Amino acid sequence: MNKSALIAQIKQKESFLCIGLDVDLAKIPTHLLEKKDPIFEFNKQLIDATHNLAVAYKPNIAFYEAYGIKGWKSLKKTINYLNKNYPEIFTIADAKRGDIGNTSTRYAKAFFEDLNFDSITVAPYMGSDSVEPFLAFENKTTILLALTSNKGGLDFQGLKTNTGALYKNVLKTALTWKNAQNLMFVVGATKPAYFAEIRKIVPNHFLLVPGVGAQGGNLQEVCNHGLTKDCGLLINSSRGIIYAGNDINFAKAAKKEAFRLQQEMKIILNENN
Repeated sequence: MNKSALIAQIKQKESFLCIGLDVDLAKIPTHLLEKKDPIFEFNKQLIDATHNLAVAYKPNIAFYEAYGIKGWKSLKKTINYLNKNYPEIFTIADAKRGDIGNTSTRYAKAFFEDLNFDSITVAPYMGSDSVEPFLAFENKTTILLALTSNKGGLDFQGLKTNTGALYKNVLKTALTWKNAQNLMFVVGATKPAYFAEIRKIVPNHFLLVPGVGAQGGNLQEVCNHGLTKDCGLLINSSRGIIYAGNDINFAKAAKKEAFRLQQEMKIILNENN
């Protein structure tokens, strides 16, 4: 999926909501544990209930790898279901990969070709030759970790250098890489004060913003400094939506929470034309 298709979907749905499919068998409704594939059944019902409110879904790969081959099969079934039934949805493999060139190429093939995700999150620590293999794939997006929402995010990302904070150098350097137009960046919602400075460096790239909801990020504060003429934001909520309910009506509860966020987004989009 290219950028224009994503923008069109945002306009149509009046939403820039991304839902994180971080499935923990200890947290899903117990009646689903009787199913042959509880993880896929949980995802399927969530997707069917919220697809008209969300423009993206983001499975965190660790939540599937933790269950071995069964988890990987559930992931593949989930992405196949999305691609077949809701092809307009932007899909994100939250895998945080990044290694030397040949290895990165294999990671890219796994997620872009075999699983057919639209995008993947990538760590920048090993530099250009670890990221450019992902960027080489046409109509695929590489989402680079820039400033994350976790407590320890600034341990390294905030380090001061002669040319500014390290995360700013990551942003500036990434723009010089081959096929940099295929980049998005991860910027955590728990650090809204940083968005104005980040937009000076990447004024038009999309930002994937985790941390709204359970982590305490504020949607309006993020939009005040992060919104662009094309929206330029994908706001992710995981636990706050998918675990909004814990009984047979869990999908309805998830839809209710997704609708609440989508309505906030609709107001923001309309206020900003």
